Amino acid sequence: MIPIGTKYEYTFTVEEAHTALNIQSGNARVLATPHLAAMLEKVAHELCLPYLEEGCATVGTNLNLNHLAATPVGMKVTVSATVTESEGRKTVFAIEAYDEAEKIADGTHTRFVVFKEKFQTKCDSKLSR
Repeated sequence: MIPIGTKYEYTFTVEEAHTALNIQSGNARVLATPHLAAMLEKVAHELCLPYLEEGCATVGTNLNLNHLAATPVGMKVTVSATVTESEGRKTVFAIEAYDEAEKIADGTHTRFVVFKEKFQTKCDSKLSR
């Protein structure tokens, strides 16, 4: 189990590749919500890594994201995940993001520990259906 309150954060600079216009989720040259969501999942995933047994991984199962403000290309964004619940294979995180001017997102994210090989085999079996 991961201790409650454990936090991990990551900072990146918004590039053209991260914009809503570029990934076709909108028409603006601002940080796209799907990219922001991916970065928030990234920090939760990376927070879990030191706590995993060999052969295990975590998968995201729920993401509740409030994208509160737009961020332009060239601005830095810091995303963070903090453990709020850890029981068995389930971990719940409070997630937040700030650009250099203000809070731009908050929400929750849930991840479950899986056995990588078993998980991948089960998923791949869908191809033969």
